[in-house]
Amino acid sequence: MKNIFKKGDSKSYSKVIQPNEIAKFESGTVHDVYSTFSLAKDAEWSGRLFVLEMKEEGEEGIGTSINVEHKGPAFVGQEVTFMSTFQEINEKKEIITSFQAFVGNRLIAEGVQGQRILPKVKIDAIFLQIMSELD
Repeated sequence: MKNIFKKGDSKSYSKVIQPNEIAKFESGTVHDVYSTFSLAKDAEWSGRLFVLEMKEEGEEGIGTSINVEHKGPAFVGQEVTFMSTFQEINEKKEIITSFQAFVGNRLIAEGVQGQRILPKVKIDAIFLQIMSELD
């Protein structure tokens, strides 16, 4: 892993909210707005932008945590912009980033997420061991 970022470094990611990203469950549509779970996926991606530059050949990132405070709605067709800020590499060797999500100047969410960078062979071994325990 390349340790190339310092606290406060930032990245942004923008996207247009799609119809399949609304709050909808097996029981039906709850609201025709950007769902918290879709927002969490995009928030994780905004932190992964750091991981993509930090991982080396033979390594991959894996999510470890996400905290989302959903503060307001966003609607299908609106553009949401995530501002992700590098916080630290903690004692567990997790890459911790914070994020804020905006529609225009309106804050719709904020939170913190974590990822680790591990050798791909180690990730594969962990998955294989867990799968073998399920048999």
